[in-house]
Amino acid sequence: MMRLFARVMLAMCLAVAACFNVQAQTKPKVTSLGPDFPKAALFVGNSFFYFNNGMPGHLTFMERAADPANKAVYRNTMVTIGGSGLDWHDMDNLLRPGGLGAYSFDEQNNVIFNKPGRQYDAVVMMDCSQCPIHPQLKDAFTTFAKKDSEIVGAHGMRPVFFMSWAYADKPEMTEQLAEAYTVAGNANDALVIPAGLAFARVRKLQPELNLYAPDKRHPSPAGTYLAACVTFAALTGRSPVDNAYAIIGLDAGTTQLLQNAAWDTVQEYYGR
Repeated sequence: MMRLFARVMLAMCLAVAACFNVQAQTKPKVTSLGPDFPKAALFVGNSFFYFNNGMPGHLTFMERAADPANKAVYRNTMVTIGGSGLDWHDMDNLLRPGGLGAYSFDEQNNVIFNKPGRQYDAVVMMDCSQCPIHPQLKDAFTTFAKKDSEIVGAHGMRPVFFMSWAYADKPEMTEQLAEAYTVAGNANDALVIPAGLAFARVRKLQPELNLYAPDKRHPSPAGTYLAACVTFAALTGRSPVDNAYAIIGLDAGTTQLLQNAAWDTVQEYYGR
């Protein structure tokens, strides 16, 4: 009887593990930006970033909540074009000296002029939601991932790729995007933020929690918060669990679920 019980429990554990084991076949080579973790980042992408008042802004609030003694050093800027791929953005122009990031705003909405020179520690790049796996667009993804990574590196910043998520009605995109971004990250010595894998994990954990806008592509507020938690964990090396910042409208239980799912995803993807 005990042997049968043990077999049943083992089968259940394996089933649960398989439930969350949505991964890229290729393992990431870069698994941390530490010990000199970035404090300021430029996010180059599309509407997946700017929905719900901008994921990078929520990330900044999370970073400041985690390190209040140094909150002034955390700053994230987004440059987005709706529906864009990497080939729509002029990375050289974005990173020109004296351009983006020359000034910002403090908590009292005063204009703060930042020190001249390198304005960002890292540049987080996302292609269009289908581009890395689209038959006619994936070659452009490979080309511009390499080109832009080289430009970012030449400006003394670190390239990072943001792995986007599957559409609500096309879950098979998850592993395809995970593989494409992981391969690109390895080819360009870049960290990859596994947001798409976190979306898949939450959909398995709590299918009734809606991570999507009605178009089944863009993120709901919960989806944006999940993406911010994953990005926080990947860029800072810290756990988002129990972070004091939460999006208005998300209850405490949902916030905790998203924080835990983000941290578990990052730990699993980076093989920690």
